[in-house]
Parts: sequence; C-alpha cells; structure tokens
Amino acid sequence: MSGLTDRRSTREGPPRGRPRSEAVERAIVDGVVKLLEEGVPLAELSIERIARTVGVGKATIYRRWSGKEELFVDVVRAAEPPDPELPGTSMRDDLVALLEQLRERGLRARTSALLHNVYAQMKSSPRIWTAYHTTVVEPRRRLHIQVLRRGQENGELRTDVDIDVITDMFVAPMLVRTVMRPDADLPQGLSEQIVDTVLEGLRPVSSPSA
Repeated sequence: MSGLTDRRSTREGPPRGRPRSEAVERAIVDGVVKLLEEGVPLAELSIERIARTVGVGKATIYRRWSGKEELFVDVVRAAEPPDPELPGTSMRDDLVALLEQLRERGLRARTSALLHNVYAQMKSSPRIWTAYHTTVVEPRRRLHIQVLRRGQENGELRTDVDIDVITDMFVAPMLVRTVMRPDADLPQGLSEQIVDTVLEGLRPVSSPSA
C-alpha cells in the first residue's frame, strides 16, 4: 500500500476537499480488498457498502475519489508493482526498467487470485476499464514514448522510425507472455533479452552494435 498517495498525486486537476490522510485511504482500500476477497463482485460494491465495511461516512470516500471506478483503479494499483525509477543512464537501461515492471506485474497477476479476478471483472465493466486505462495504462505508454524520443535525440535510436510502432515492438512480447500466454515463462533477464533483441535492428548504423 505504500506510495498510494504519491501515485494518485500525479493525476491531472487540483486536489479535492480537505487534505487527504494516507491512513484513511489505506483503510478504505483495504476494506475494498476485504470485500473482494469475500467474493463480492465489483458490480455489487457500492460506496455505501464500502463505507459501512470500513466504518467511515460516504463523504469521507467521496472527498478522496470521485466514485467507485476511480477507487477500484487505486485498489488495483496498490497491488501492482510500483512505478519504476528510471536509471537515466541510457535509453536501453530505462527500457529494461519499464519492461521489468510489466514482468513483475505479470508474475503477481498469476500468483494473486484476487488480482486475476479483479482484472477479469474490470474488463467486463467499461467504465472501470476506461478509468484504469486513462490513469494507469496511458501514462505508462507516454513514459515509454518519452524514453524512446530521448533515445532518438541522444543518437541511441534511429530517427526514421515511428515511435508509436516502436513502443508496441518493445511492450508487445512481454504482454503476449503475461496476458495471452499465461503458462509462458517470465524468467529473470527476459526484459534485457527483449530490449536488446529489438534494439539490435533499431540503432543508428554508425553506432556500435554492442
């Protein structure tokens, strides 16, 4: 749960209501997790039920989240690996750090029945899936793009390639293994292997191949 407030602070827009208490936020998120572990479907988790479980007023929740969709996204984020701190030493090292987060996320989703169940339910709820995509998936993709653009500016990546397509080329192999091939191995070193393999054909011709 550590870092929940920090991760939420990156959202656009001014903070709502009174200053947030991380302890209260943690209790609310833990309350949602408790209900999910008891088998309560997302569709049946109302703000009123969550407030009753945690022992707080509904207003306490609404001061922190606009609705249950936004709250559920934070519940999932709290169970995922934290956003990586990029080394900043090279484009290659930053890409490895980003893919390593995806690998760790895949491992957690496989070993956590709760996460596996919640991901499945989120995809059946357009509002929750859209909220997750907007606040989690899109910012991560933008970070990938920023790293690749810096690589072009620094001469680490060819300038005649489409950054959007290249982003997919780096991320897709890990997503295939974590989403479409749930029995595929996710070993240590996989992130480095993917990045180095893709980069082999994307470095400027004049750059060293190593």
